Amino acid sequence: MVDKITTQWKGKMIFESDNPRGTLMMDASEEFGGTNSGLAPKAMMLSSLAGCSGLDVVSVLNKMKVKIDDFKMVVEGELTEEHPKYYHKVTVDYHFYGKDLKEGKIKKAVDLSVERYCGVMEMFRHFATVKTAIHYHNK
Repeated sequence: MVDKITTQWKGKMIFESDNPRGTLMMDASEEFGGTNSGLAPKAMMLSSLAGCSGLDVVSVLNKMKVKIDDFKMVVEGELTEEHPKYYHKVTVDYHFYGKDLKEGKIKKAVDLSVERYCGVMEMFRHFATVKTAIHYHNK
């Protein structure tokens, strides 16, 4: 399988990038000559990590018939000091909300994503130390 995107410069520091299911805008911060009118490319990598793992977790939980009220991930990336700056430390915090959460099954779903299914997580491991934690918020 080959993914292909096209990214077009739209003037100033703005780029429009297609995706098989939509388009997105990228821009630099004002500090670097941009207008803050688009997403930051490096931070999008963190969003991709959360999206990839989140899709896995929800899919596995659905197969296990585990009900949750809400679910969010908080991803933080620490950039290197020197150029080219890249994320060398990343933390992914999984937050689950609900009544009588099935913690064992939720942990299994997260572990399957982290250790087996999430390709973006595997890509990150090639250049960063990735740490994960699960937080249960029982109502």
